[in-house]
Amino acid sequence: MELIKRPRRLRGSANLRKMVRETRMDKSSLIYPLFVLEGNGIQEEIPSMEGQYRYSLDRLPYKLEQLEKAGVNSIMLFGIPDHKDEVGSGAYAQDGIVQKALREAKSRFPEMYYVTDVCMCEYTSHGHCGVLCGHDVDNDKTLELLAKTALSHAQAGSDMIAPSDMMDGRVAAIRKELDLGGYTNIPIMSYAVKYASAFYGPFRDAAGSAPAFGDRKSYQMDFHNRREGMKEALMDIEEGADIIMVKPAMSYLDMVSEISKAVNVPVAAYSVSGEYAMVKAAAKMGWIDEERIIGEMAVGAYRAGAQIYITYFAEEIAKMMEEGRIG
Repeated sequence: MELIKRPRRLRGSANLRKMVRETRMDKSSLIYPLFVLEGNGIQEEIPSMEGQYRYSLDRLPYKLEQLEKAGVNSIMLFGIPDHKDEVGSGAYAQDGIVQKALREAKSRFPEMYYVTDVCMCEYTSHGHCGVLCGHDVDNDKTLELLAKTALSHAQAGSDMIAPSDMMDGRVAAIRKELDLGGYTNIPIMSYAVKYASAFYGPFRDAAGSAPAFGDRKSYQMDFHNRREGMKEALMDIEEGADIIMVKPAMSYLDMVSEISKAVNVPVAAYSVSGEYAMVKAAAKMGWIDEERIIGEMAVGAYRAGAQIYITYFAEEIAKMMEEGRIG
């Protein structure tokens, strides 16, 4: 049999494989999630996320320097306050933990790019993502506090606002508040397609944000639903979202793919804490090649259509890119 078409011709050498590679990545597309907390001299390992830490403000610059040297120039800040109350006042306090972290980070590493998560769950005594009315989260009352939090982040130096609460209308409320405050050029990366997922477990350990009762299924999405995710993304774009995020990444690459084809804004994929923890646990047991798995997961997200990859493995991926093993 005479073979005319031979796909293997383009796989014959490393140079050729790289030349015809369909998915290309860059360090500038990586965002590293980082946890900051009150106190001094603290670098506290997160039990369920081996190799990830909570940093006090005085230790934060050391981690930022490490990231900068690795070529990871964008971070996403999550705050862990000392005090929590019913209305999450630490989220929008001028001397809140994220606000202080931004001022410290900006003064030491002004060239880095700072994305700030906007949500109430780390700051409320009940662990839910908004103000309660009985045992239900009051969507509309929460919007005011989310907008107030976003403005306080912008005032402290945030380069991008990333609301993760999943309240209806929060992008519009935040956009309006930022614009009225003179921050028309601050973009919003919306956690638009955020599913109620078991993959978030280690994050709740890291941030101390597990709900005291019930769950978040009344505001985060049912993971059976595809069209609902598309609806959320399109609604948030109409409200002013500049970037759409899909979260989690690994089990939701179909949504990354569909949304990246349907929208006219960049798409981000968040490889969440549970994905990280599973890789670390399996690698510790010797069951997988950790580095190769990290690379495959990252390439999968980009191949599906993500332009931005939020991951706790950002440093490792940057190193693999630098050495030409992925990218």
